[in-house]
Amino acid sequence: MYKLIAIDMDGTLLNEKKEISNRCREDIRKLKEKGISVVLATGRPFHGIIPYIEELNLLGENDFVVTYNGALVQNTKAGKVLKLSPLSLDSYKELYTVSKELGVYIHALTESSVLTPRSNPYTLIESTINKIPIIVEPIEDIDSSTNIIKVMFIDDPKRLDAIIPLIPEWVEEKYSILRSAPIFLEFLNKGVDKGVGVSLIARQLGIEPDEVICIGDAGNDIAMIEYAGLGIAMGNATDDVKAIADYITLSNEDDGVAHVIEKFML
Repeated sequence: MYKLIAIDMDGTLLNEKKEISNRCREDIRKLKEKGISVVLATGRPFHGIIPYIEELNLLGENDFVVTYNGALVQNTKAGKVLKLSPLSLDSYKELYTVSKELGVYIHALTESSVLTPRSNPYTLIESTINKIPIIVEPIEDIDSSTNIIKVMFIDDPKRLDAIIPLIPEWVEEKYSILRSAPIFLEFLNKGVDKGVGVSLIARQLGIEPDEVICIGDAGNDIAMIEYAGLGIAMGNATDDVKAIADYITLSNEDDGVAHVIEKFML
């Protein structure tokens, strides 16, 4: 019997309008009634998912979320933090140097804003999706007390495709690097990913890996899909995600999450 389901948001639970369908919402309500844990596992900051947490009523003492791709894992009611793995300001500075060498835009997320040294349309997308302010500021002027959670290279998908093979080996050794969307390449502390985040929550709740389902569509979901007893790729998932999944469901436009819940949990 599955006791926990961890669900990615963009491209998975959310349709292309960034909405949760009535069917998915109702199925999640039924899971909660059965005492099954529902975990939102996302690359978004916590602030960017509050409306969805409230919509799904995931506000209990045993409700947890994985945000920033695993850099922050916390309870939604009391705010108890199970894991917080911020980057240093020096990390932002050195990745900024790499971004200039590769010719891509960069920004960094704090707990309440997105920082960038240069205005660009991709940071605007990040700000709009998560309803957080943009602070355009030279990196050398950032206050040393600023808490950087993650850093992202952001650009046209073809541009990111081209520069990924050129990322220096020392960067790959030092950071967890995740492709969360065609326009987003993310850098986190080594060992930070959604799989680690979901496993922390499962242990907190006394749930074994084989009692967990994880669903996602992009490269940043691979770790949790591999961790789960049942790892599921969306029908709209990238090929690398589909290749490691135990099951491929329908797309996010066709209620793929609801299909999984009804097939394996209800």
